[in-house]
Amino acid sequence: MKKIASALAALSLTASAAMAGGPVVIVEEGQPEVVQEKSSSSVGILPILLGVVILCAIACGGDDDEPAPETVPE
Repeated sequence: MKKIASALAALSLTASAAMAGGPVVIVEEGQPEVVQEKSSSSVGILPILLGVVILCAIACGGDDDEPAPETVPE
């Protein structure tokens, strides 16, 4: 009886280890896709910003008018 019990115990231990985890699926990956990064300099917007700053300087103008003479009340 001990031989049968030990044989069943050994069989149950090896059977559970053999079935654990399921099948192993190996997926081969292709070549990595190379994406070219954009340059960090924004050359296209720089002239537009410069034009806006110049237009603002022209439109706002300076305070070139002579101040009005002060009149002293008598």
